[in-house]
Parts: sequence; structure tokens; C-alpha cells
Amino acid sequence: MQPERLELALAQGATLGEGLQWHGPSGRWWWTDIEARRVHAWTPGASATLSCRLPDRVGSFAHTRSGGLLLALAKRLVLARLPDLQACGEITLETQDLTPVEPELAGTRSNDGRCDRAGNFVFGTLSEARPREAVGGFYQYSARHGLRRLALPAVAIANSICFSPDGTRMYYCDTTSRSIMQCDYDAERAAVAQPRLFTRVARAHGWPDGAVVDAEGCLWNAQWGGACVARYAPDGRLLGYAEVPVPNPSCPALGGPQGDWLLVTTARQELAPAELLAHPLSGSLFGGRCAAGLYLPEPLFRDA
Repeated sequence: MQPERLELALAQGATLGEGLQWHGPSGRWWWTDIEARRVHAWTPGASATLSCRLPDRVGSFAHTRSGGLLLALAKRLVLARLPDLQACGEITLETQDLTPVEPELAGTRSNDGRCDRAGNFVFGTLSEARPREAVGGFYQYSARHGLRRLALPAVAIANSICFSPDGTRMYYCDTTSRSIMQCDYDAERAAVAQPRLFTRVARAHGWPDGAVVDAEGCLWNAQWGGACVARYAPDGRLLGYAEVPVPNPSCPALGGPQGDWLLVTTARQELAPAELLAHPLSGSLFGGRCAAGLYLPEPLFRDA
């Protein structure tokens, strides 16, 4: 079962909400507002949230096994420590630099990312030029090997990064192509092989953005400009849509206390004033109950 329509879960005004994930150890939803340079956390049913201020835009992030945060800031990966995973209110996070990201390319920034099933952080970059240029890449970062570029073609907007339940397939896209791709993936060697089309997003349903894989191996994709989250079978067949009542859903996640909720971040970015008036809840979290047993825990970054 999947919801036919997602409803308001938490009113927010994110310019560019992204990176949503359920973090079991804290029992909270976590996400980033990229343009606000914030990471947020929310406990279901609570009225207050945690808002973490950071020194730069946060394209994506992962929780670590030691209890910290690995953050893909615009041009560098950093570590941060949270004094209390249950904290609420506003705090400023101190960061420790790990590695620069594409220092030779002034016009790119970090974008979508998550840990693979082995606990390595995999992320991509995007071009900030207008029009977009296919100069961004995909990377794996590990405590053992550092930063390694994946041998995939350059992209304008790296997105939809997620992994099959057994970790042997990686999904990804260049949003501008409307094509979600898949490839064979070797986590230990940071090696990819046989890139191939997984599915193509119909023009009427917008552009592929963030994605997550469930326990049945199905891929859920937020479709920017299409006001929906689509679910695809492991062979790429479209299984259905969950409608979102605002134009720009950005990143879906499965989780919740019982593991039976689908939530999605949304964005106000790229909406004209008239569209914002028509959709004032853009930038909020929307969700609905789905079948139990679909949630796969998000792997923690292996920093030990």
C-alpha cells in the first residue's frame, strides 16, 4: 500500500528542503534547507524542531556511527558533533574539515548524497552556471580511502543517489536529462560498471530529484515540478504516484516510529510570486502512511 496523496506533516518555509532521512537512534526526521545553510530535525508529534546553523550551504549529509554528522558543504566535506540528538531550538555547529570538493571548479557545489550499504558516503555535485553545464561528478568518501571519484559521466545536476537493498546496484541521475540510471556498484573499490537506463520521467511529471529504495527493492523518486512522488519496481516499471499538494517535492524518505510513513521535503525555490500565493505551504514536509515493512534503515557513516 502506498498513499495516494500526501498531507501536511510539518509546516516549514524551506527555500530548498532536501536530504530527508529517518534516523532511528534519535527517533527523528532530519533534513537540510540548502540555501538557508541549516540542518533540521523533528520528532513526530512534537511542536518544536532543532535547527542547526552551518557555515555554508549543505547539499547532503549522513549520521555517523560515532553519533556525529558528516556534511557535504558546498565545496568541502566536514564533520560536526551534536551535543544532544534530542535538542530543540537553534544551535550553531562547529565543523572539522575533511576534504575539499572540486576545488578546481569554481562553479559547482555539493548536492544529493547518502551512505551506501557498507557505510561509505556517496554524493554528487551540480553546476551553478546558467545554463547548467555538465561538469559535476559523483564521489565516494570513506574514512579508509578518502575521496574517490566514481567513473560515471559528468552531469549538470547529480541527484537520485540510492542503493539496492544488497548494495550491489547504485541509482543516480542527471536531473536535466529526466533519466534515472542504474549501474553495478562495488563499495570496497568505489567501482561502477555497466551504466544503464532504469526509467525515464515523463515530461508531465517534472524532473527526477531525490530518491530512496525500500525493502522490496522499489525506488521512490520525488519529481520536481510534477507535484508527486513516484514508486518504481526493481525493473523500472512505474507502480504509482503519491500526489504532493505543492509543485516542487525534492526528497522522499521512509521511516517513522513504526517504519510505516512516507515523508517528502519540498521547496519554494523557482516558484513565481503567484505560485507561492497559490501554494503557501511550499517548503514544508508532507507525508502519509504506507505499508509496514518497506522501511530500510539509513546506513550510518563508518567513521570508527
